Amino acid sequence: MKKIFFAFLILLLTFACEKKSVHKDLITGLSTEGDGLSCEEVTILSGDKTIQRNSFIFGEEISFNFSNIEGFKESNGNIFPGMSIIVSDRNKDTVIKADDVYEKYSNGISLTAATLKADLTLARPIHSGNSYSLFINIWDKKGDGKFSAEMNFEVKPNENIKAARHNCNYDELYLLSNRNKKVITDNVINFGDNIYLIFEGVKEFSETDNKIFPGLSLEIKDGKNEVVLFDEDLFKDYESLGIDADSFKDRVSANFWFNGSEANNPLKLKAKLWDKLSDKYISAETSLTLK
Repeated sequence: MKKIFFAFLILLLTFACEKKSVHKDLITGLSTEGDGLSCEEVTILSGDKTIQRNSFIFGEEISFNFSNIEGFKESNGNIFPGMSIIVSDRNKDTVIKADDVYEKYSNGISLTAATLKADLTLARPIHSGNSYSLFINIWDKKGDGKFSAEMNFEVKPNENIKAARHNCNYDELYLLSNRNKKVITDNVINFGDNIYLIFEGVKEFSETDNKIFPGLSLEIKDGKNEVVLFDEDLFKDYESLGIDADSFKDRVSANFWFNGSEANNPLKLKAKLWDKLSDKYISAETSLTLK
């Protein structure tokens, strides 16, 4: 009888261990833990490409795919997952929070499509030059199963944009396509798209009666060094009235677009944002590929 009881006890312990899992990717630092739920693979994607890194460009859109996740209780061929996403900064303050990205799926999702996905856009309120921590929690709304993923990562500015500043500062400098409202991280633009060069969080410009008096020049040359677009001051109409200081400090931009079907690439963009009441300025240079 003692031998039978001992064997039965071992069987119970083995079964319990199979319900739990811990894994850490030594390249990305992504760690996962399962309790009642298991996942065959967790991959990080940028666009449609699988990546193995924990350093990202400001504005980059990344996804975490949880493939062949198992352990959910089924109902009529459907499972009922919940997923929360939290991003905190180095001070442990929460900057992004989603309580349940699967909240709208009240009827569940098909068991045959048991790959769960967490999407994250690394833009405002996230800032470049900072490090963050990501926490993803998955749970079974019909059972007790849980699965979690954690990763520390850093966000860098777009190194293709060369910037300089004098006696002032800013939070972000980036390109944005108005067509899809996405930050451009590869410096490729399309014909017909409205492109914005955005200065975010500009500081230390002179202020008078809650007004700021900036200038903003924009020049673009093609691959043959011919000027295809030039404006010496996009803010010349505000020279006497100025711009509301709070709006200016939040975000200021220049926009441009190209019609046609052919371009002499690469295009070379130069811009300068300056303070008309002092010597302060921010300049930017970058190359663009027009398709």
